[in-house]
Amino acid sequence: MTTQTAPTSQNVSTPQTRKPAQTATDVSGVLGADQPAANRGRTSIADVVVVKVASIAAREIPGVYDMGGSLSRTIGAVRDRVPGGRPNVGRGVKVEVGERQTAVDVDLVMEYGTPITDVAHDVRENVVSAVERVTGLEVVEVNVTVNDVHLPEDDSESQSTQSRVE
Repeated sequence: MTTQTAPTSQNVSTPQTRKPAQTATDVSGVLGADQPAANRGRTSIADVVVVKVASIAAREIPGVYDMGGSLSRTIGAVRDRVPGGRPNVGRGVKVEVGERQTAVDVDLVMEYGTPITDVAHDVRENVVSAVERVTGLEVVEVNVTVNDVHLPEDDSESQSTQSRVE
């Protein structure tokens, strides 16, 4: 009976060390005029930037009627009626932003009749794509919460109570 052994690679027991990639801080610890322009300084992205990008991306998906919980939508309706008031683009979005990563929480109101899981999946994909493309941050998670479903009857009731006289 003969036994065959698998061929072994040479120097298996000796670990190979690779030289780490050189970054701007590796060069004598000082940034200066001898460094490429892209390595001089750092870029910080504010939370509000990620909030706005994520909010716009979520609203682009068919089936999303509104964003935010009931209290934030009520306050938003009052804010929209105030002369000179600007709409809150980031309503319903909360983010945590780190140096290289971000996490996003989105609160939605869906149109009645749309498949909630499909719309949530589409929102998640669009938010990840938009935030990563615009900011360069890695999106580690997008949590979607559906707070309400908008019924078609809700529009007809609000229109009838909105204006009683002309």
